[in-house]
Amino acid sequence: MTDSNYVDQVRTVTLYKNGVELEQPVLLLGSDDRLLLRFDILGAETDNYHYRIRHCNSRWQIDNMEPYEFVNGFDEGTIDDYNPSFTTLTDFVNYYHYLPEKYSQLLISGNYVVIVTPQDYPDSVLFTRRFCVTEETAKTVVEVTVPYNNEAIRQRREVDVTVESPYSHEYLTVMVRQNGREDLLRELPFAGYDGNKLCYRHRPENIFAAGNTFRWFDISNLRTAMYNVCQIREFGGEIFAILCPLEDHSNRPFITETVLNGGMKVNVWDRSNKQTEADYVYVNFALPRPHPFMDGEIYVVGDLTQWHLNAHSRMEYNFDIKAYTLRLQLKQGYYSYQLLFLPTGTRQGLTATLEGDHYETTNDYYVWVYCHEPSDRYDRLVGFKKVNN
Repeated sequence: MTDSNYVDQVRTVTLYKNGVELEQPVLLLGSDDRLLLRFDILGAETDNYHYRIRHCNSRWQIDNMEPYEFVNGFDEGTIDDYNPSFTTLTDFVNYYHYLPEKYSQLLISGNYVVIVTPQDYPDSVLFTRRFCVTEETAKTVVEVTVPYNNEAIRQRREVDVTVESPYSHEYLTVMVRQNGREDLLRELPFAGYDGNKLCYRHRPENIFAAGNTFRWFDISNLRTAMYNVCQIREFGGEIFAILCPLEDHSNRPFITETVLNGGMKVNVWDRSNKQTEADYVYVNFALPRPHPFMDGEIYVVGDLTQWHLNAHSRMEYNFDIKAYTLRLQLKQGYYSYQLLFLPTGTRQGLTATLEGDHYETTNDYYVWVYCHEPSDRYDRLVGFKKVNN
């Protein structure tokens, strides 16, 4: 399971702990915290939608846990809270729902996925979004440092993890991810003991390319072009934003800038309700190059493309203007992103080609510690940690 949209009319899906909009959707087992799910459906017609929650293993595959085993209350229900768009050129309906249901409680830790479908067509999946419930029974410490082998120390960072827990390392799985990149999700091998601590460090899997400060643009204001936007145009009842031509940053000096690491935030300057009054804009990306790459493809990655390396995020080379281009329809707001180069026949994108790698770069690193003892029927999430370094 991944965070994916399967129908083109589905836009701007967010799932976060209520009141904590820009963080990972992670709940503490036994707490009263709930998640807020929001999404838009393009068009003026309203409808009811159905959701169901399923438990997953550490690899995000739906496991064999029955609903009564992981939730006290409802594991599915109807999404019927919505508001239509107001004073926008593009019609849409904004839906929202709180999870789990009121008076319901998730009973076990681990990975979960919420699957949303039309009310009358439960097999037609509109989108899926993942979240976690953690026990926090393992104390997890994460340190971002220079690579242990001193190789390319100015372009790479090492993520070391130590775990204090009552569980044997044989039953633990430690996963780490840089920012939101699924192509940089890794399982760390056990490296030994430090007293009573389990160590996951000083191995090739711990080393990540450092990347560069994320690019960004702001389309909160459609009356005038804002940051990194060259033009705002209206044509045929649609709004177009032309971004300033993208540049190759691989050979530029590192510049410190505070940005969301691939995140997004819906926003509108001159309206009161950003959820229903923020319009949809066709955003045009262009990366001038005299010739296309012959050994790979370029992708725009971040929350704006669900971090996927697929046809939706792939830039196409236009021989007429000698540039890679991409057009995305996005809701008004702030967006950060990177350009990844994916060599032919590989699965991991490279920042070095167009962004450059600088050890000073501040990235978000997420660490999940799972436990599956012989008596367990599912993968428990016993520790979760995020560091920004």
